[in-house]
Amino acid sequence: MAEQGTGESTSGTDAVVGPTGGRPAAPRVFPWLLVYTIGRLGILAALVLLLWTAGLARDPGLLFGLLLSMPVSYLLLRPSRERLSEALAARSVKRRAAKDDLRARLSGSE
Repeated sequence: MAEQGTGESTSGTDAVVGPTGGRPAAPRVFPWLLVYTIGRLGILAALVLLLWTAGLARDPGLLFGLLLSMPVSYLLLRPSRERLSEALAARSVKRRAAKDDLRARLSGSE
């Protein structure tokens, strides 16, 4: 019987071990979500202020700023959006693998 807590794989496959000695660490989604959200809000604020200083009234400036911020954010925040998508996809794969592993252990096939 192998010792528990050593982080070594006893099945002969070389599994990637996380910092706790068990499964690999979950991908970090929150930092990329935060970067993307702050970027979107920053672009919105900058465009609204630009439109207000250009002489547009308060409500139309806010609406046009909101409409203009969508394509601008799409173009400027592409790298952070792609990293966020990669992190979400990796987390989904990890969850699916954990779910399959749990099903296999519960059915007794392992």
